Amino acid sequence: MMDEEAAPDDSGEARFLAFRHAEALVERRRPLDALKALEPLLDAESDKPSVQLLAGRAYFHSAQLRRAERALTRVLELDPTDHYARFLLGRTLQRVGRFTEALAQLRMASAMHPVPAYLEAISELRARIALSD
Repeated sequence: MMDEEAAPDDSGEARFLAFRHAEALVERRRPLDALKALEPLLDAESDKPSVQLLAGRAYFHSAQLRRAERALTRVLELDPTDHYARFLLGRTLQRVGRFTEALAQLRMASAMHPVPAYLEAISELRARIALSD
């Protein structure tokens, strides 16, 4: 009986460790390995914004941009106030050439959290749009 009660904690701890491992892999620029580590979490905890955001980061860094867009859009459905998800969605949309949508996401991210990286991304995208006109 005691072993049965311990199992949920073990699986929760295993998921936590898998998440941290995947996070470290993304930080070390190994997004494909991170996605492999995230597979069980994407199945078990697909409605957790943190899991979707980490998947979105890994997809973005491995140039799986449609998947990144889906994951980041899911994050924003679950938590519309996540400025980093908006920023990364903006960068994703920029990479696929959807500049107007990208600019809107980057502006929202910057309005929520005005950090230099967000402001620089907006300036860079505006310059790119100006060149394409």
